[in-house]
Parts: sequence; structure tokens; C-alpha cells
Amino acid sequence: EVLELLMRSKGRVVSKKQVEDHIFGLSGDVASNAIEVYVHRLRKQLSDRGAKVTIHTIRGVGYLIAEEKRDPV
Repeated sequence: EVLELLMRSKGRVVSKKQVEDHIFGLSGDVASNAIEVYVHRLRKQLSDRGAKVTIHTIRGVGYLIAEEKRDPV
């Protein structure tokens, strides 16, 4: 669900609150670091699978997904 939200918002920053609402809805009770844990696990899965996208943390704002910039060989 986190990846879907970020991909739909490609090129735009998604706030931590938006991620939280997307995953948990209005249920509310979310551990303070739950979103960070989800994003960390998602980054690892993307890396393990050789994905060409990176999730950037925009400190104090949220998350941004972008294509990796690779140097030409």
C-alpha cells in the first residue's frame, strides 16, 4: 500500500500523515515510528529486487519516490 501511494504520487512529496491515513485509515492508533519501519522495509525490498527507484526522506515533510540516476557506463 505504501509503494502504491508513492507511485501514484511520483514526483510529489507524500506526507507522513498521508501515508499513515492511507494505511491505517482513521483508526488512529499508530506507533510513532510505524511509518518509518514500513518505508525502511520497502526500501530493502526494492533494493533486493534491483528496482530502479529510490524512496527519499524529505525531513520534516514526508517521502518522495524517484528514479535512480545512474552514471552512464
